[in-house]
Amino acid sequence: MNVLRNFEAIFVAATIVTTFAAYASAHVPAIHTAQVSPTAVVAEGKMSVVVVKAKRLTPAQKAAAI
Repeated sequence: MNVLRNFEAIFVAATIVTTFAAYASAHVPAIHTAQVSPTAVVAEGKMSVVVVKAKRLTPAQKAAAI
């Protein structure tokens, strides 16, 4: 039984060390953003607009929906 406890402790310690080593050695890529000129956004034309037209529910309809 004592041997199994030691193996468990070694496994947990190895897992922790491996996790921290993976985070420490991970390469974080540089963020690349697209360069957009302000005139390109304006040149696209009209902006689409969504309009939702609907009647509001009455309190009785809200209660019936639940």
